[in-house]
Amino acid sequence: MFIREKKNPSGSISIQIISKKNGKYKVIETIGCAKNDLEKEILLFKAKERLKELDPKLFYFDENKKGDNSFFGKIDFSNDRLVPIGDEIIFGRMYDELGCGNILSEIKHLYSKNEKNFLFKSLVISKILYPGSKLYLKNYLFYFKKIEITEDKIYRFLDTLYNEEIKRQIEECVYKSSLKKIGGKLVVCFYDVTTLHFESESEDDLRIIGFSKEGKLNRPQVQLGLFTTTQGYPLAYDVYEGNKFEGHTLKENIEIFQKRFNLNGNKPIIVADKGMLNKNNLNFLENNGYFYIIGARIKNLPDELKRYISNLNFLSDSQTYEIYLDKDNKISKNKRNAKYRLVLSYSTQRMKKDRYLRKKHLNKLQLKIENFPNLTKADLKSPYKKYLDLGNDSDCKIQFKLNKEKIRLDEKLDGIKGYFTNDFNLSHNEIITHYANLHFIEEAFRISKTDLKIRPIYHRLEQRIKAHILVSFVAYAIYRDFTLKIKKHNINISRQILRDLIKHIFAIKTDSGLIPLRLSKIQQQIYDAIF
Repeated sequence: MFIREKKNPSGSISIQIISKKNGKYKVIETIGCAKNDLEKEILLFKAKERLKELDPKLFYFDENKKGDNSFFGKIDFSNDRLVPIGDEIIFGRMYDELGCGNILSEIKHLYSKNEKNFLFKSLVISKILYPGSKLYLKNYLFYFKKIEITEDKIYRFLDTLYNEEIKRQIEECVYKSSLKKIGGKLVVCFYDVTTLHFESESEDDLRIIGFSKEGKLNRPQVQLGLFTTTQGYPLAYDVYEGNKFEGHTLKENIEIFQKRFNLNGNKPIIVADKGMLNKNNLNFLENNGYFYIIGARIKNLPDELKRYISNLNFLSDSQTYEIYLDKDNKISKNKRNAKYRLVLSYSTQRMKKDRYLRKKHLNKLQLKIENFPNLTKADLKSPYKKYLDLGNDSDCKIQFKLNKEKIRLDEKLDGIKGYFTNDFNLSHNEIITHYANLHFIEEAFRISKTDLKIRPIYHRLEQRIKAHILVSFVAYAIYRDFTLKIKKHNINISRQILRDLIKHIFAIKTDSGLIPLRLSKIQQQIYDAIF
């Protein structure tokens, strides 16, 4: 038996174990398919180990022989010879499979085509394995890859990395990859917005202090609008000024999304949270032929509608209701005249949470009213200040009072969640399930902020800011695929430990090339789960 390297039409190389009998060759086992030299070295190493198992006699030697003439006896095993290769064989290969590698070839830049592709790929992989400032990339390449690169070179590259055409091409690449992973058809897509804050306190046309979802009230920020699939695979994104109202981003983003990916003949159901609920958005979606599911702010509905809902009897958590509404959000008894459906569900656990939060915040409001007589409503930063009425005491001083009637009405709505939709064919369960899957986009933001550390942003120039977000978008596309494959194969290890295990996949550097060290059992499980 022997090992054969077979070139495939695609350019990859299959590593096979072959036997020869009676002049005929037979494939005993195919070890794997390599797309680059590093993968080939690893597969050849695995093939040799497998060959030892199949035919130990091929590797017999006299251990008592004088002098050490074995191959490994001549290798320097010092730490300087160890080269980390996990980044390349896991995330490097996933980057290659994404198919965005050659897009940068069209950029007019100081560097060659190979340099540009190497820098972009390195930025993406380091964002996954070594998230942080760009200095991490410089140090990583120097200490572990023996490649010297200056911080200025990285920043000069970022200055010319981003333009609208490059962003469009990378989005199309990621979109096609995500579509392939979900079976080729986009039935439902999710949209949401988050905020990304800066370390700097200075503002400009893009970095503006606005409503922060992270509680960074005194920090300038930008807003990131993102489309994803039902499993959280990214589709497209856009960046907005920090003070733009999030509800105003939906129309603009969908127009770009629709045009870029030619969705006219196959428009998905748009699912968004209650922050996107306004008349302009709903009219735009309907006029452009979209079905939608958008969360309803039950306690902000007109009083007449709230009273109607409060009289419904939810006997269990599985019970649902629906109300047909006309264009003015008034109840329509005739389904034909209805413009929307308001589907309602109930949760006992949600009811307990609503009551607990109300009681907690009303107690705080009451204490402030009693102890600070000169308060204004602007001073009471609480969503529960809507329960306060203004009045005058005997000395004609302004006084806050709790409106108990408003509180009683809202108590009857505790635990009820609503969903607006213009799709009259979906069942209640389908509507609720689609909306519940919004957690995938929330998870996308959480992964981007914690695992990939997309924020705080340290850049000042607009081009660098947008290049930073573009790199993070590609890194998230790869990392999302990685996490879902790991989950599918029931590898229950924290994401930090997983990354550490990948960082500790090494090869030994010799004069004749790299010799990959044998993967540990869990490292092999990770590799097999991904490929």
